[in-house]
Amino acid sequence: MSDSSTRYAPGWPGIPPRWTSSAKSGAGTALNQHSKVWFTLSHGILNEVYFPRVDQACTRDLGFLVTDGRSFFSEEKRHCTFEIRPFEPGVPAFELINSEIGGHYRIYKEVFTDPYRNVVLQKVRFEPLQGQFSDYHLYALLSPHLANCGYDNTGWVGDYKGLPLFFAEHDGTALALGCAVPWKKMSVGFVGASDGWQDLSAHFRMEWEYQRAENGNLACTGEIDLTACAGEFVLALGFGAKWSEAGQQVRATLLEDYGELRQHYVFHWRNWQSTLLKLDEPTRGSNLYRASTAVLRTHESKDFLGGIIASLSIPWGFNKGDEDLGGYHLVWPRDLVETAGALLAAGAASDAVRVLRYLESTQEAAGNWAQNLWLDGRSYWGGVQMDETALPILLLDLLRREAAPGLGKLERWWPMVRSAASFILRNGPVTQQDRWEEDAGYSPFTLAAEISALLAAADMAELTGHADAASTLRDTADAWNDNIERWIYATGGDLAQQIGVEGYYVRIAPPDSDGAASPTQGFVPIKNRPPGENPERAFHIISPDALALVRFGLRAPDDPRILNTLRVIDALLRVQLPHGSCWYRYNGDGYGEHKDGSPFDGTGIGRPWPLLAGERAHY
Repeated sequence: MSDSSTRYAPGWPGIPPRWTSSAKSGAGTALNQHSKVWFTLSHGILNEVYFPRVDQACTRDLGFLVTDGRSFFSEEKRHCTFEIRPFEPGVPAFELINSEIGGHYRIYKEVFTDPYRNVVLQKVRFEPLQGQFSDYHLYALLSPHLANCGYDNTGWVGDYKGLPLFFAEHDGTALALGCAVPWKKMSVGFVGASDGWQDLSAHFRMEWEYQRAENGNLACTGEIDLTACAGEFVLALGFGAKWSEAGQQVRATLLEDYGELRQHYVFHWRNWQSTLLKLDEPTRGSNLYRASTAVLRTHESKDFLGGIIASLSIPWGFNKGDEDLGGYHLVWPRDLVETAGALLAAGAASDAVRVLRYLESTQEAAGNWAQNLWLDGRSYWGGVQMDETALPILLLDLLRREAAPGLGKLERWWPMVRSAASFILRNGPVTQQDRWEEDAGYSPFTLAAEISALLAAADMAELTGHADAASTLRDTADAWNDNIERWIYATGGDLAQQIGVEGYYVRIAPPDSDGAASPTQGFVPIKNRPPGENPERAFHIISPDALALVRFGLRAPDDPRILNTLRVIDALLRVQLPHGSCWYRYNGDGYGEHKDGSPFDGTGIGRPWPLLAGERAHY
């Protein structure tokens, strides 16, 4: 792949690698198991692409640079306004229109994946708004971050069977980037030193043509021959275990009929959407229902069926490097169960059953599930959250009551339920970590999930002939339910007096060992006594989590204690936004950007969560 005449890029290893924005405007994949590649979009360009699993990111981004060869330099993702729309509702393939803010050019794109290969396709049309094609130079800029790593990538300019391509490899994963029209110039360099961005921003045309860069943070830059193609061309970004496999995938895709690949991609998604319940709201400007179902299904693994990651993104990725391997592209059992519930609500019962089967296979020997995990079941953070052990039981109970096809006999699932319920009995009701990844304590959401799960497990124990277990499970659930107010209902105090209520539900957590609250959590001391705690050493927070007591069926929606709590939640946590109310997670929340907008670095300030508006609507 190299010889003594190879032009090596200087500036090894490049600046420290970073990921990119989590403000995604699109995400997609082909709806079959042939194509094991996923793409994301933001700021008008392709961001992280995942291969061969939905938990393994392989690129930072792929966008365009535009110059006039003399004095004009423009980066598409920084200097354009953006429009995006799906091909049709519920089909995660997208049309993008990026208009340069100074009125020089406009770029049209179509983005989807080859449904039969590991290739992301972009059909591009460049339109000069001032001047003509000969007045512009257009460059594709690709940043490989193979196998979840930005460092230690090796890239080079080469070819596959005569087709000029960019290649990159790292840790048994490779990519290739090709174009349907010949590249005018090609170069691979180290980011921040010898990459195309540095070259073009300084010289306004490609003066560097490096052929190889090894073991660093790379960028590949290729000039499109605008005049030869009249501004229209197709880019293909392919993947494989080796460079030759990635190259074959790209060449095969470029030889196919583009319109036919597009048609097949749309057909598969349209076919799946046709099986769902028709809950559309056509009077709205966009079909949120179909967009939501497509996003949920896009996040499912194609090797570990039923494994659905939390998000195809890395939070504050532009400030994160190789130290953050997981990002959000991990499985959180809680998020997974809620996704399955959403799919079931949309009529995708078989998809929800796949999730249950995945949960069954990844249950720990002790009966719990890891706090979060890679698709193959390896734990990532290593924590334990009790609600994540309770929710799979509730998912099975939901599927059982809905008579979901493919569930089979209940006896088959009893070992999973018995093991999970036993873990709850041994370790509850105090949560080891709550749903927001905070410290141990008494959380209304976790309590509601645990108690409801024990009751559901008791029902399933009776149905499968385990009456003794049913009695134990039900008695424990009843005892915990009876103690909810003693544990987490605070009465009196300044806050109650200020709002005019006699009390409210709280989440209680112990202080640090020195008796002080954690500075990142902002707990508020109360006099109400949780079991085993000195009243001066207990801390509590107000959270919409208290409404879980209603959603899980443990308290009536018009219970005076619930109504009191609603008044406190709204007084402390509700904000009015242009489109309606939204709620913070809890008082003192430190998970979010800093006040000046700088990224979360272990501290920050919380933000309203749309999830909580949805939960309020459920209530």
